[in-house]
Amino acid sequence: MVRVPTGRRPPEPFTPLHFQLVLLRRMADHNPDLVEDARRALGASAADLREAHRRWQAMLRSPRPRPHGPERREGALVRSVLGAPESRTPRRVGDLDCEAWQWPLPLWPDLRFEVLTAPGGAVWNQWLVRAPGAAPPVLRTVADLTPWSCTVEEAARAFAPARPLQGSAPTRWGLALTAPDAHGAPREVVAEFTWGLLQRIAVGDPRRP
Repeated sequence: MVRVPTGRRPPEPFTPLHFQLVLLRRMADHNPDLVEDARRALGASAADLREAHRRWQAMLRSPRPRPHGPERREGALVRSVLGAPESRTPRRVGDLDCEAWQWPLPLWPDLRFEVLTAPGGAVWNQWLVRAPGAAPPVLRTVADLTPWSCTVEEAARAFAPARPLQGSAPTRWGLALTAPDAHGAPREVVAEFTWGLLQRIAVGDPRRP
C-alpha cells in the first residue's frame, strides 16, 4: 500500500530554547517588560512564546503511555528536552533520600533549573536555584528585592524566619517575610516567585490569617 503524502511537516523538535520560553510565559503575568527583553535576547517572537507554552502543556497532558508511568512524566519530559543533568546530587528531605538534578540555561547563566526527584523518579519540585559557585545577591533591605534578583531559598535565608505561602499555580511560590526599609524600619512584605525566581513584592501580608 502506498501512503499518500499529506503535506504536513513533522513537528519541530522541542529544544532548550522552547523550554526557556515556557518559563518566561509564566513570568510574563508579572513582568512583561523583562520577559519581552529576554524573549528578544533569545531571538524568539511573542508567537513563539505562546506556541512553546501550548506545546509543553499538550505534552504534559498527552494520553500516550510513557515508559515510566504518568507520575514521572514531567521529569522524563524535562530530561528529553534538556538532556542529561549537569549534576545529580543526593539530598535528604525529611526521612527520604532524594536526588536533585540541575541543568544550565543560557538565559540565566548564574542559575540552574533544578528538579527534585523522589525515590522512584517522581518529581517533587522544580524551580530555578543559584548555580554552584555563583555569587549570591546581596539582600539587606526591601529595596534589594527587585524582580529576578533572587531565588526562593535566597530570600528565605536573607530574611529568616520567612513563612511559606501557597502560590496561585503549581509553578508559583510565596514568602511572607519582614525586611528593613531604607530607614531601617521593619516592613512586612509578601514576596512572589515564579519557577523559583522573584517576580514582585507587596507591602503587608494580606494572606495572614
